[in-house]
Amino acid sequence: MQQIKKIISIIKSFLQGLKKKVFNKLPFLRKVWEVAKHLLPSNWIGTLDWYIIKKFIGTYIFAILLIISIAIVFDFNENLSKFTQYHAPWRAIIFDYYANFIPYYSNLFSPLFVFIAVIFFTSKLAGNSEVIAMLAAGVSFKRLMRPYMISCILISVLTFYLNSFVIPHGTVIRQNFESLYRNNKKNTSAENVQLQVAKNTVAYIQHYDDHYKRGYGFSLVKFENKKIVSHMTAMEIQYDTVADTKYHWKVSNYKIRILRGLKEHITTGTEKDTMLLMEPTDLVYSKGQQETFTSPELLNYISKQTSRGASNVVQYEIEFHKRIAMSFSAFILTIIGLSLSARKRKGGMGLYLGIGLGLSFGYILLQTVSATFAIQANTPPILAAWIPNVIFAFIAYYCYRYAPS
Repeated sequence: MQQIKKIISIIKSFLQGLKKKVFNKLPFLRKVWEVAKHLLPSNWIGTLDWYIIKKFIGTYIFAILLIISIAIVFDFNENLSKFTQYHAPWRAIIFDYYANFIPYYSNLFSPLFVFIAVIFFTSKLAGNSEVIAMLAAGVSFKRLMRPYMISCILISVLTFYLNSFVIPHGTVIRQNFESLYRNNKKNTSAENVQLQVAKNTVAYIQHYDDHYKRGYGFSLVKFENKKIVSHMTAMEIQYDTVADTKYHWKVSNYKIRILRGLKEHITTGTEKDTMLLMEPTDLVYSKGQQETFTSPELLNYISKQTSRGASNVVQYEIEFHKRIAMSFSAFILTIIGLSLSARKRKGGMGLYLGIGLGLSFGYILLQTVSATFAIQANTPPILAAWIPNVIFAFIAYYCYRYAPS
Protein backbone atom coordinates (compact mmCIF):
# COMPACT_ATOMS: atom_id res chain seq x y z
CA MET A 1 0.00 0.00 0.00
CA GLN A 2 2.81 2.42 0.84
CA GLN A 3 4.42 1.77 -2.57
CA ILE A 4 1.11 2.50 -4.30
CA LYS A 5 0.73 5.76 -2.33
CA LYS A 6 4.30 6.75 -3.31
CA ILE A 7 3.56 6.06 -6.96
CA ILE A 8 0.33 8.12 -6.79
CA SER A 9 2.16 11.03 -5.09
CA ILE A 10 4.93 10.90 -7.73
CA ILE A 11 2.31 10.98 -10.53
CA LYS A 12 0.51 13.92 -8.87
CA SER A 13 3.73 15.91 -8.43
CA PHE A 14 4.70 15.17 -12.03
CA LEU A 15 1.32 16.36 -13.33
CA GLN A 16 1.44 19.50 -11.19
CA GLY A 17 4.94 20.30 -12.47
CA LEU A 18 3.84 19.65 -16.05
CA LYS A 19 0.78 21.89 -15.54
CA LYS A 20 2.95 24.76 -14.24
CA LYS A 21 5.33 24.46 -17.21
CA VAL A 22 2.45 24.41 -19.70
CA PHE A 23 0.76 27.41 -18.03
CA ASN A 24 4.04 29.36 -17.97
CA LYS A 25 4.58 28.80 -21.69
CA LEU A 26 0.90 29.24 -22.67
CA PRO A 27 -0.72 31.77 -20.28
CA PHE A 28 -4.08 31.72 -22.07
CA LEU A 29 -4.50 28.05 -21.06
CA ARG A 30 -4.43 29.14 -17.41
CA LYS A 31 -7.44 31.39 -18.06
CA VAL A 32 -9.25 28.57 -19.87
CA TRP A 33 -8.50 26.24 -16.96
CA GLU A 34 -9.85 28.74 -14.41
CA VAL A 35 -13.07 29.21 -16.40
CA ALA A 36 -13.49 25.44 -16.80
CA LYS A 37 -13.01 24.92 -13.06
CA HIS A 38 -15.62 27.56 -12.34
CA LEU A 39 -18.13 25.87 -14.67
CA LEU A 40 -17.86 22.51 -12.93
CA PRO A 41 -21.25 21.61 -11.37
CA SER A 42 -19.60 20.95 -8.01
CA ASN A 43 -18.66 24.66 -7.77
CA TRP A 44 -22.19 26.05 -8.06
CA ILE A 45 -24.46 23.13 -7.13
CA GLY A 46 -24.22 22.34 -3.43
CA THR A 47 -25.79 19.73 -1.19
CA LEU A 48 -28.90 21.86 -0.67
CA ASP A 49 -29.28 22.27 -4.44
CA TRP A 50 -29.06 18.54 -5.07
CA TYR A 51 -31.61 17.96 -2.30
CA ILE A 52 -34.16 20.34 -3.88
CA ILE A 53 -33.48 19.13 -7.44
CA LYS A 54 -34.11 15.50 -6.42
CA LYS A 55 -37.31 16.52 -4.62
CA PHE A 56 -38.49 18.60 -7.59
CA ILE A 57 -37.81 16.01 -10.30
CA GLY A 58 -39.08 13.15 -8.14
CA THR A 59 -42.37 14.92 -7.36
CA TYR A 60 -42.74 15.95 -11.02
CA ILE A 61 -42.39 12.33 -12.20
CA PHE A 62 -44.71 11.11 -9.44
CA ALA A 63 -47.39 13.65 -10.47
CA ILE A 64 -47.14 12.50 -14.11
CA LEU A 65 -47.43 8.81 -13.19
CA LEU A 66 -50.37 9.43 -10.86
CA ILE A 67 -52.48 11.65 -13.12
CA ILE A 68 -51.70 9.83 -16.39
CA SER A 69 -52.54 6.49 -14.74
CA ILE A 70 -55.96 7.86 -13.80
CA ALA A 71 -56.40 9.29 -17.32
CA ILE A 72 -55.58 5.90 -18.87
CA VAL A 73 -58.20 4.16 -16.71
CA PHE A 74 -60.92 6.65 -17.72
CA ASP A 75 -59.88 6.59 -21.40
CA PHE A 76 -59.82 2.80 -21.54
CA ASN A 77 -63.23 2.58 -19.85
CA GLU A 78 -64.65 5.08 -22.35
CA ASN A 79 -63.20 3.41 -25.45
CA LEU A 80 -63.54 -0.25 -24.44
CA SER A 81 -66.75 -0.69 -26.43
CA LYS A 82 -65.13 0.74 -29.59
CA PHE A 83 -62.02 -1.39 -29.15
CA THR A 84 -64.27 -4.44 -28.91
CA GLN A 85 -66.52 -3.37 -31.79
CA TYR A 86 -63.60 -2.85 -34.19
CA HIS A 87 -61.64 -5.88 -32.87
CA ALA A 88 -58.55 -3.92 -31.87
CA PRO A 89 -55.71 -6.30 -30.93
CA TRP A 90 -54.16 -5.90 -27.47
CA ARG A 91 -50.73 -5.36 -28.95
CA ALA A 92 -52.00 -2.38 -30.98
CA ILE A 93 -53.90 -0.97 -27.98
CA ILE A 94 -50.82 -1.09 -25.76
CA PHE A 95 -47.97 -0.26 -28.14
CA ASP A 96 -49.68 1.84 -30.83
CA TYR A 97 -52.24 3.74 -28.77
CA TYR A 98 -51.28 3.98 -25.08
CA ALA A 99 -47.51 3.95 -25.66
CA ASN A 100 -48.05 7.19 -27.62
CA PHE A 101 -50.97 8.43 -25.51
CA ILE A 102 -48.73 8.70 -22.41
CA PRO A 103 -45.95 10.97 -23.79
CA TYR A 104 -48.44 13.12 -25.73
CA TYR A 105 -50.63 14.02 -22.76
CA SER A 106 -47.72 14.08 -20.31
CA ASN A 107 -46.08 16.73 -22.44
CA LEU A 108 -49.34 18.57 -23.12
CA PHE A 109 -50.04 18.99 -19.40
CA SER A 110 -46.41 19.42 -18.39
CA PRO A 111 -47.08 22.96 -17.02
CA LEU A 112 -49.74 21.47 -14.75
CA PHE A 113 -47.36 18.78 -13.47
CA VAL A 114 -44.60 21.33 -12.88
CA PHE A 115 -46.95 23.52 -10.85
CA ILE A 116 -48.25 20.59 -8.80
CA ALA A 117 -44.70 19.41 -8.09
CA VAL A 118 -43.49 22.86 -6.95
CA ILE A 119 -46.55 23.62 -4.82
CA PHE A 120 -46.62 20.16 -3.25
CA PHE A 121 -43.04 19.66 -2.14
CA THR A 122 -42.26 23.35 -1.41
CA SER A 123 -45.33 23.60 0.86
CA LYS A 124 -44.12 20.49 2.63
CA LEU A 125 -40.68 22.08 3.10
CA ALA A 126 -42.31 25.25 4.41
CA GLY A 127 -44.59 23.25 6.72
CA ASN A 128 -41.54 21.53 8.22
CA SER A 129 -39.89 24.96 8.71
CA GLU A 130 -37.10 23.98 6.31
CA VAL A 131 -37.56 27.09 4.17
CA ILE A 132 -37.45 29.27 7.30
CA ALA A 133 -34.20 27.56 8.34
CA MET A 134 -32.68 28.17 4.90
CA LEU A 135 -33.60 31.86 4.93
CA ALA A 136 -32.43 32.26 8.55
CA ALA A 137 -29.07 30.69 7.60
CA GLY A 138 -28.48 33.55 5.13
CA VAL A 139 -29.77 31.88 1.96
CA SER A 140 -31.65 34.54 0.01
CA PHE A 141 -34.86 33.75 -1.85
CA LYS A 142 -33.04 34.44 -5.12
CA ARG A 143 -30.36 31.88 -4.15
CA LEU A 144 -33.10 29.44 -3.14
CA MET A 145 -34.48 29.66 -6.68
CA ARG A 146 -31.26 28.33 -8.24
CA PRO A 147 -32.01 24.56 -7.89
CA TYR A 148 -35.57 25.21 -9.08
CA MET A 149 -34.27 26.95 -12.21
CA ILE A 150 -31.77 24.13 -12.85
CA SER A 151 -34.64 21.63 -12.66
CA CYS A 152 -36.64 23.84 -15.04
CA ILE A 153 -33.78 23.76 -17.55
CA LEU A 154 -33.83 19.95 -17.52
CA ILE A 155 -37.64 19.84 -17.89
CA SER A 156 -37.68 22.51 -20.61
CA VAL A 157 -35.01 20.80 -22.71
CA LEU A 158 -36.83 17.46 -22.39
CA THR A 159 -40.19 19.09 -23.22
CA PHE A 160 -38.82 20.82 -26.31
CA TYR A 161 -37.07 17.67 -27.56
CA LEU A 162 -40.19 15.53 -27.10
CA ASN A 163 -42.43 18.17 -28.70
CA SER A 164 -40.15 18.73 -31.67
CA PHE A 165 -38.84 15.27 -32.57
CA VAL A 166 -40.38 12.36 -30.63
CA ILE A 167 -44.09 13.01 -30.11
CA PRO A 168 -44.90 13.89 -33.79
CA HIS A 169 -43.89 10.37 -34.89
CA GLY A 170 -45.96 8.84 -32.09
CA THR A 171 -48.93 11.05 -32.99
CA VAL A 172 -48.95 9.60 -36.52
CA ILE A 173 -49.14 6.06 -35.10
CA ARG A 174 -51.83 7.04 -32.57
CA GLN A 175 -53.98 8.79 -35.19
CA ASN A 176 -53.70 5.80 -37.54
CA PHE A 177 -54.87 3.56 -34.70
CA GLU A 178 -57.81 5.87 -33.97
CA SER A 179 -58.86 5.89 -37.62
CA LEU A 180 -58.84 2.08 -37.67
CA TYR A 181 -60.24 1.14 -34.26
CA ARG A 182 -62.08 4.22 -32.94
CA ASN A 183 -63.80 5.28 -36.16
CA ASN A 184 -62.09 8.68 -36.11
CA LYS A 185 -61.94 8.88 -39.86
CA LYS A 186 -59.27 11.09 -41.37
CA ASN A 187 -60.01 13.54 -44.12
CA THR A 188 -58.75 11.77 -47.26
CA SER A 189 -60.14 14.01 -49.99
CA ALA A 190 -60.09 17.64 -51.06
CA GLU A 191 -62.24 19.75 -53.37
CA ASN A 192 -61.21 22.67 -55.60
CA VAL A 193 -57.55 22.81 -54.58
CA GLN A 194 -55.52 25.64 -56.07
CA LEU A 195 -51.87 26.35 -55.31
CA GLN A 196 -48.80 27.90 -56.83
CA VAL A 197 -46.30 25.20 -57.84
CA ALA A 198 -43.69 27.49 -59.43
CA LYS A 199 -43.15 31.12 -60.23
CA ASN A 200 -46.11 32.33 -62.32
CA THR A 201 -47.48 28.77 -62.44
CA VAL A 202 -50.75 27.77 -60.76
CA ALA A 203 -52.18 24.25 -60.48
CA TYR A 204 -55.84 23.42 -59.90
CA ILE A 205 -57.48 20.08 -58.99
CA GLN A 206 -61.24 19.80 -58.89
CA HIS A 207 -61.28 16.68 -56.69
CA TYR A 208 -58.39 14.84 -55.02
CA ASP A 209 -58.52 11.42 -53.33
CA ASP A 210 -55.59 10.91 -50.98
CA HIS A 211 -56.31 7.21 -50.54
CA TYR A 212 -55.40 6.53 -54.19
CA LYS A 213 -53.15 9.63 -54.56
CA ARG A 214 -55.25 10.58 -57.58
CA GLY A 215 -56.88 13.83 -58.69
CA TYR A 216 -59.58 14.62 -61.23
CA GLY A 217 -60.22 17.77 -63.27
CA PHE A 218 -56.62 18.97 -63.31
CA SER A 219 -55.33 22.15 -64.93
CA LEU A 220 -51.97 23.91 -64.97
CA VAL A 221 -51.68 27.55 -66.05
CA LYS A 222 -48.45 29.49 -66.72
CA PHE A 223 -48.31 33.28 -66.90
CA GLU A 224 -45.90 35.81 -68.34
CA ASN A 225 -46.50 39.52 -67.76
CA LYS A 226 -49.95 38.69 -66.41
CA LYS A 227 -50.90 36.86 -69.62
CA ILE A 228 -51.54 33.16 -70.08
CA VAL A 229 -48.83 31.53 -72.21
CA SER A 230 -49.57 27.86 -71.46
CA HIS A 231 -52.63 26.00 -70.30
CA MET A 232 -52.68 22.25 -69.60
CA THR A 233 -55.84 20.31 -68.76
CA ALA A 234 -56.12 16.62 -67.88
CA MET A 235 -58.86 14.25 -66.85
CA GLU A 236 -56.70 12.62 -64.15
CA ILE A 237 -53.44 13.19 -62.33
CA GLN A 238 -51.69 10.43 -60.38
CA TYR A 239 -48.83 10.78 -57.87
CA ASP A 240 -46.00 8.32 -58.52
CA THR A 241 -45.30 6.75 -55.12
CA VAL A 242 -42.54 4.45 -56.41
CA ALA A 243 -40.48 7.09 -58.22
CA ASP A 244 -36.92 7.72 -57.09
CA THR A 245 -37.56 11.45 -56.71
CA LYS A 246 -40.34 13.52 -55.16
CA TYR A 247 -42.87 15.64 -57.05
CA HIS A 248 -43.28 13.03 -59.81
CA TRP A 249 -46.83 13.03 -61.29
CA LYS A 250 -48.51 11.36 -64.27
CA VAL A 251 -51.36 13.05 -66.16
CA SER A 252 -53.88 11.16 -68.30
CA ASN A 253 -55.93 12.36 -71.29
CA TYR A 254 -54.25 15.71 -71.36
CA LYS A 255 -54.37 18.73 -73.65
CA ILE A 256 -51.72 21.46 -73.74
CA ARG A 257 -52.39 24.85 -75.33
CA ILE A 258 -49.36 27.05 -76.04
CA LEU A 259 -50.30 30.69 -76.71
CA ARG A 260 -47.96 33.02 -78.63
CA GLY A 261 -49.78 36.22 -79.43
CA LEU A 262 -52.63 35.40 -81.78
CA LYS A 263 -51.24 31.96 -82.54
CA GLU A 264 -52.15 28.83 -80.62
CA HIS A 265 -50.51 25.38 -80.64
CA ILE A 266 -52.44 22.41 -79.19
CA THR A 267 -50.89 19.11 -78.10
CA THR A 268 -52.92 16.13 -76.86
CA GLY A 269 -51.99 12.72 -75.49
CA THR A 270 -53.09 9.82 -73.32
CA GLU A 271 -50.35 9.89 -70.68
CA LYS A 272 -47.48 12.19 -69.73
CA ASP A 273 -44.91 12.29 -66.91
CA THR A 274 -44.33 15.67 -65.33
CA MET A 275 -42.57 17.24 -62.36
CA LEU A 276 -44.75 19.50 -60.20
CA LEU A 277 -43.60 21.08 -56.96
CA MET A 278 -46.43 19.65 -54.88
CA GLU A 279 -47.04 16.53 -52.81
CA PRO A 280 -50.15 14.76 -51.50
CA THR A 281 -49.59 16.34 -48.06
CA ASP A 282 -49.96 19.76 -49.69
CA LEU A 283 -53.42 18.96 -51.02
CA VAL A 284 -55.28 17.39 -48.08
CA TYR A 285 -55.52 18.89 -44.61
CA SER A 286 -56.83 16.85 -41.69
CA LYS A 287 -57.50 18.03 -38.15
CA GLY A 288 -54.35 17.96 -36.04
CA GLN A 289 -52.08 17.37 -39.02
CA GLN A 290 -49.62 20.01 -37.78
CA GLU A 291 -48.96 17.87 -34.70
CA THR A 292 -47.58 15.07 -36.90
CA PHE A 293 -44.70 17.18 -38.24
CA THR A 294 -41.37 17.53 -36.49
CA SER A 295 -40.12 21.09 -36.02
CA PRO A 296 -37.74 20.96 -39.06
CA GLU A 297 -40.59 19.53 -41.15
CA LEU A 298 -42.89 22.30 -39.91
CA LEU A 299 -40.38 24.97 -40.93
CA ASN A 300 -39.97 23.39 -44.35
CA TYR A 301 -43.73 23.08 -44.84
CA ILE A 302 -44.40 26.67 -43.72
CA SER A 303 -41.71 28.03 -46.04
CA LYS A 304 -43.01 26.00 -48.98
CA GLN A 305 -46.67 26.87 -48.44
CA THR A 306 -45.94 30.56 -47.86
CA SER A 307 -44.04 30.78 -51.14
CA ARG A 308 -47.09 29.28 -52.86
CA GLY A 309 -49.45 31.80 -51.31
CA ALA A 310 -51.38 29.13 -49.39
CA SER A 311 -53.75 30.31 -46.67
CA ASN A 312 -53.68 27.28 -44.36
CA VAL A 313 -50.27 27.88 -42.76
CA VAL A 314 -51.44 29.79 -39.67
CA GLN A 315 -52.06 26.68 -37.57
CA TYR A 316 -48.65 25.32 -38.58
CA GLU A 317 -46.91 28.56 -37.58
CA ILE A 318 -48.76 28.58 -34.25
CA GLU A 319 -47.71 24.97 -33.59
CA PHE A 320 -44.07 25.78 -34.33
CA HIS A 321 -43.96 28.84 -32.03
CA LYS A 322 -46.04 27.13 -29.35
CA ARG A 323 -43.44 24.37 -28.99
CA ILE A 324 -40.78 26.96 -28.17
CA ALA A 325 -43.03 29.05 -25.91
CA MET A 326 -44.23 25.99 -23.99
CA SER A 327 -40.64 25.13 -23.07
CA PHE A 328 -40.38 28.41 -21.11
CA SER A 329 -43.61 27.82 -19.22
CA ALA A 330 -41.77 25.68 -16.66
CA PHE A 331 -39.73 28.71 -15.51
CA ILE A 332 -42.74 31.02 -15.21
CA LEU A 333 -45.01 28.58 -13.39
CA THR A 334 -42.18 27.45 -11.10
CA ILE A 335 -41.56 31.03 -9.95
CA ILE A 336 -45.28 31.46 -9.27
CA GLY A 337 -45.53 28.15 -7.42
CA LEU A 338 -42.40 28.75 -5.35
CA SER A 339 -43.48 32.27 -4.40
CA LEU A 340 -46.94 31.08 -3.32
CA SER A 341 -45.86 28.04 -1.31
CA ALA A 342 -42.56 29.12 0.30
CA ARG A 343 -44.24 30.88 3.25
CA LYS A 344 -45.37 28.77 6.20
CA ARG A 345 -49.10 29.13 6.89
CA LYS A 346 -51.44 27.73 9.49
CA GLY A 347 -54.07 26.72 6.94
CA GLY A 348 -51.68 24.37 5.15
CA MET A 349 -51.19 24.18 1.41
CA GLY A 350 -54.79 23.50 0.39
CA LEU A 351 -55.68 27.04 -0.66
CA TYR A 352 -52.45 27.62 -2.56
CA LEU A 353 -52.61 24.22 -4.21
CA GLY A 354 -56.06 25.24 -5.48
CA ILE A 355 -54.70 28.58 -6.70
CA GLY A 356 -51.83 26.76 -8.40
CA LEU A 357 -54.14 24.32 -10.17
CA GLY A 358 -56.37 27.20 -11.27
CA LEU A 359 -53.42 29.11 -12.69
CA SER A 360 -52.11 26.00 -14.48
CA PHE A 361 -55.47 25.28 -16.09
CA GLY A 362 -55.75 28.98 -16.91
CA TYR A 363 -52.40 28.83 -18.69
CA ILE A 364 -53.40 25.77 -20.74
CA LEU A 365 -56.82 27.30 -21.53
CA LEU A 366 -55.21 30.58 -22.60
CA GLN A 367 -52.91 28.66 -24.95
CA THR A 368 -55.91 27.08 -26.68
CA VAL A 369 -57.95 30.31 -26.79
CA SER A 370 -55.06 32.39 -28.15
CA ALA A 371 -54.36 29.80 -30.87
CA THR A 372 -58.03 29.73 -31.93
CA PHE A 373 -58.21 33.52 -31.83
CA ALA A 374 -55.11 33.77 -34.02
CA ILE A 375 -56.67 31.51 -36.67
CA GLN A 376 -60.01 33.33 -36.68
CA ALA A 377 -58.79 36.94 -36.30
CA ASN A 378 -55.56 36.87 -38.35
CA THR A 379 -53.40 37.59 -35.28
CA PRO A 380 -49.65 37.08 -35.83
CA PRO A 381 -48.92 33.43 -34.87
CA ILE A 382 -45.81 34.28 -32.83
CA LEU A 383 -47.86 36.74 -30.75
CA ALA A 384 -50.64 34.21 -30.17
CA ALA A 385 -48.14 31.55 -29.05
CA TRP A 386 -46.37 33.89 -26.60
CA ILE A 387 -49.40 35.71 -25.12
CA PRO A 388 -49.85 33.14 -22.27
CA ASN A 389 -46.15 33.43 -21.35
CA VAL A 390 -46.25 37.24 -21.36
CA ILE A 391 -49.38 37.43 -19.18
CA PHE A 392 -48.17 34.82 -16.71
CA ALA A 393 -44.69 36.40 -16.61
CA PHE A 394 -46.31 39.50 -15.06
CA ILE A 395 -48.13 37.27 -12.56
CA ALA A 396 -44.82 35.54 -11.75
CA TYR A 397 -43.10 38.90 -11.19
CA TYR A 398 -45.90 40.06 -8.88
CA CYS A 399 -45.70 36.83 -6.84
CA TYR A 400 -41.90 37.07 -6.69
CA ARG A 401 -42.07 40.64 -5.31
CA TYR A 402 -44.19 39.45 -2.39
CA ALA A 403 -42.32 36.20 -1.75
CA PRO A 404 -40.65 35.67 1.66
CA SER A 405 -37.08 36.96 1.93
